[in-house]
Amino acid sequence: MHKFKKITLQTKVLGLISTLILLIIILLASIFAYLQSVDTRDQVEQLALQSAKTISLMPELKVAIEKNDLEAHFRPIAEQVKDQVHADNIIIENRKEIIYSHADPSQVGEKSLDHTNYHALIFGGSNNFEVYRESGSILSGKVPIIGDYGDYTRVIGTVSVEFLEKDIYKNIVSRIKTIITASMLVLILGIIGGIYLTKSIRKDTLGLEPHEISSLYRERSAILLSIKEGIIAIDQKGLLTLINHSAKMMLNFYEDDYIGQHIQNVLPNVKIDEVLRSGKTLHNIEVTINDKMFIFNLIPIIENSQVVGVVSSFRDKTELKKLIDTITEVRDYSEGLRAQTHEYSNKLYLLSGYLQLERYQDAFEFIQKESTIHHHRNRIIFNQIHDPNVQAILLGKLGKASEKKMILEIDPDSYVDLLPKHIEVADIITIIGNLIDNAFDAVAHQAEKKVTFSITSLGNDIIIEVTDNGKGVTEDKIDSLFSLGFSSKGEDRGYGLFNVKHIVESLAGTIEVTNEKNGGAIFTVYLPKKV
Repeated sequence: MHKFKKITLQTKVLGLISTLILLIIILLASIFAYLQSVDTRDQVEQLALQSAKTISLMPELKVAIEKNDLEAHFRPIAEQVKDQVHADNIIIENRKEIIYSHADPSQVGEKSLDHTNYHALIFGGSNNFEVYRESGSILSGKVPIIGDYGDYTRVIGTVSVEFLEKDIYKNIVSRIKTIITASMLVLILGIIGGIYLTKSIRKDTLGLEPHEISSLYRERSAILLSIKEGIIAIDQKGLLTLINHSAKMMLNFYEDDYIGQHIQNVLPNVKIDEVLRSGKTLHNIEVTINDKMFIFNLIPIIENSQVVGVVSSFRDKTELKKLIDTITEVRDYSEGLRAQTHEYSNKLYLLSGYLQLERYQDAFEFIQKESTIHHHRNRIIFNQIHDPNVQAILLGKLGKASEKKMILEIDPDSYVDLLPKHIEVADIITIIGNLIDNAFDAVAHQAEKKVTFSITSLGNDIIIEVTDNGKGVTEDKIDSLFSLGFSSKGEDRGYGLFNVKHIVESLAGTIEVTNEKNGGAIFTVYLPKKV
């Protein structure tokens, strides 16, 4: 079986075509040989009988028999008839079965030993007979010669026209050879056609053999099943030709009747038909399907400079966001712990110095001051801000502010419950984190480095406000402040506020920028509790 798989497609096709043509040739030749044999035999029998009847009715024959001079009067006529009908022999006998004419002169005058004369001489009947002679099997047509004597007639002899069967079969074989020759030409044409057919098939299959195609199909099926990303493909007409298991799971396609449907009927929001028309690749296209956000990559299939289809891979952005949220949360905790560790290390060094210098009162006052500040912060963060994600962000930023010798003040009137589910962890991290970091950069060169943070959830909106005592934002820069790449801090910057605005707008919120009278900027974000 394994060896059979290695036989090329061309060999299989040529072998099949040749075998079929040979079988057809053998079958047709056999049928023709049988029918031709039967038909030719019937024709020869009729010809023999008809020729014998014609000869028996010739007046010259009757006169020659009565005068007993057949050699002189009728012999030339008999030879002429024999040549015309291509008979092997014409035998003429009288009533006493004496041979008057024969192809073998030695038989003339001899008594015939042919037992078939009885029917013609006694009953005057005409018949065909098959007899065997030294020369082989012979088909014979025997007819009586009727003499007219006025008031009565009688049989005065017989005429036999004989044909050798081997001559008949030679003629049939000659015709069969002609058919076989024509059949061989058909076979050659079939083989040539088979060669062109296999070349056309190999062109359509990109030169791959059937077993290679089946192997690729099995591998493709295994790959598509193992890929966690969704894969879909359409043909030149926009009809869905492929959808893997992951795509069905992500899109909630539990039925198998999507194959063959137009892509607009299945995924109307995906711009696959645009790629089919333009032939341009699209990357990282965000599409909402069934209340889920997916990221699509659309790649055209180009053959002979024409777009013959499109393949699309996509993944669930929800999973990516969860991963990003986890990483961001861990990073913020890590940065917060690092900053707090650095800060408390410095404070421990200070306490250690006080104790070594026996300045116990200073050490006590320092501990009291830190305890008051810590208690105040904790009261706001843990008693008034009930969302753990906001708590984690603020703790991290407080440590970072302490490390940078800045003041991050949390408004005592801040209050917020658990954030709504539509505001995800990554969203709130991006908004609060970027606004506070932007404020830190704004006060970096100020004598007093102070940033104030406030969050409230009164009414229908969650209001986040970050204030700094920097130089503020000039009127001409407010419009371009949230543009991608806009930054006054050098290249490869300007993504923070752009991301903040993008997320705020995706949550149906708004963001405002104003300047304080004494300098400094105020960034205010309004996020609706219900979308």
